[in-house]
Amino acid sequence: MLARPSAPDVDASVGADALMVARMRLVLSVSALLAVVVDAGDSRQQIQSAVWLAFSGYVLHSLLVYACTRMGRPYFRGKVIHWSDVLWFTLIIFVTDGVQSLFFLFYFFAILTSSFRWGFEEGARVTIASVASFAACGLATSTGNDAPQLLMRSTFLLALGHMIVHWGGSKLGLQRRLALLGDVSQLSNPRFGAGRTIARTMEKTLAFFRASHCILLTRDTSTGNWTLRTLRKDDTCEHVSVETIGRIAESPLMALAPDCTVLSNHLPWPLSQLYAQSHLFQAGTDGWRTDDEEGAERCEAIAAMLEARAFISAPLPMRLGEGRVFVSSRDGLFNKSDALFLSHLMEQIFPTIETIEVLDRMASEAASAERLKFALDLHDTAVQPYIGLRMGLCALRRKAAADNPLSEDLDKLASVAEGVIADLRRYAGEVRQGANSSRGLVLPQLHRQAARIKGLYGIDIAVDVDGPLHLDDRVSAEVLQMVGEGLNNICKHTQARHGSVHIACRNGRLQLSIENEACEESFTQFRPHSITERATALGGRAQVRQCESGGTAVLVEIPI
Repeated sequence: MLARPSAPDVDASVGADALMVARMRLVLSVSALLAVVVDAGDSRQQIQSAVWLAFSGYVLHSLLVYACTRMGRPYFRGKVIHWSDVLWFTLIIFVTDGVQSLFFLFYFFAILTSSFRWGFEEGARVTIASVASFAACGLATSTGNDAPQLLMRSTFLLALGHMIVHWGGSKLGLQRRLALLGDVSQLSNPRFGAGRTIARTMEKTLAFFRASHCILLTRDTSTGNWTLRTLRKDDTCEHVSVETIGRIAESPLMALAPDCTVLSNHLPWPLSQLYAQSHLFQAGTDGWRTDDEEGAERCEAIAAMLEARAFISAPLPMRLGEGRVFVSSRDGLFNKSDALFLSHLMEQIFPTIETIEVLDRMASEAASAERLKFALDLHDTAVQPYIGLRMGLCALRRKAAADNPLSEDLDKLASVAEGVIADLRRYAGEVRQGANSSRGLVLPQLHRQAARIKGLYGIDIAVDVDGPLHLDDRVSAEVLQMVGEGLNNICKHTQARHGSVHIACRNGRLQLSIENEACEESFTQFRPHSITERATALGGRAQVRQCESGGTAVLVEIPI
């Protein structure tokens, strides 16, 4: 498999952050130990053994974490480190002054590192654990006069911790949204068609919201037909269900206001009696508003249809039609920020998708006209000369006597010419009519190419297509041309009697391998110009390498 183009090293960024945190932890622990030593020296008091062991142990712990993080150990970048900080801070507070200890501020270090690294949920857990640990130490070591200070410090720790956690979660959420917008913008490739772009967008959206279903409902104003696309959780874009529906006016999916973003959450009792479960946001208005009783009933019907606890829906900004997108969850809930971001995401991608559809339609019409012209040229420039060649061979065969030693060779050449004429006529017909299924076009053509090589050169070519191929007609034609060029290279430049063609689609990339067996020639590095140029034009690349068996393999990888 070819190496992928280099991407930004996310692990390097995470490692740099972890190393910075480990460095600050070490500075914090050493500073705390020095503070205890200086305070004991000023007051002429001896440091208690428990205090000495607690602070020294935390210094050694910090030094170990820093050393292992610097060596790149992934274990020391995980969640267990900030939880160990909470335990050490609890021990330090317990052996110092309890409620009166100023080291309770150390808890904010654990809250900061957990929330800005792992998000709101992990930070909230660390905040609650820190408050509970501090309160437990305070109750175990304080007297009755310390109750007000215990209450104030616990409240301060909880309130400020909540603010830190909220901002940390917002920072990670913003990073994820920017990453999704970047991914979606890279998916907008006219070469692969609008359907592929829509499917990939649905896959990315479903993964981002951690939802159960993503449904896309669109209507083309030129035909009036509705298209329903559905993608389930953990499915890839190849599994998008596409269904064409003639009339859908009675469906609850289209009963929502066409220009409103909708948020619906099914809250448990008694929260459902206190808070509205469906809200609307209309562009150009001041903000969200609670849906009326009729709208709430529509949302309940949609939730029941989707078998979801919560869903968000946004209109599609289409110039040539209308539609809505639905993202539903069976377990979790959505918030208003999620709904607004879904609307913003659709506003970013669908104008580009409509442009791709126009370009794809223009390219298909141009390709159809070009196919017709090419089919006629193929008949006039290729089929007719072969017909003349076959007629000449048949005339020579009739002139030859029955005992002529060339009679068998003439019959064989006439049979080969007849087969080539049949293949050319079949190919011209397929070019003229096009193909509806890329796999239905690619696989028979590959077998015919292999049969042609076998008949002309006596070389056995094994054809293997791994899984379904989701290619448009233009990419399929390019793939067949590259395979044909690779097989011709085997016939012209090697003495191999066996070869293979392997095609697979993995991780959004088409992988093509053309191999031949080891023969007397030594392996030499070369560059197949035609194949390389075709692969580059499709956004991929090609390379040649030696197989483990000693043969030669041409490897092509194209993003789809």
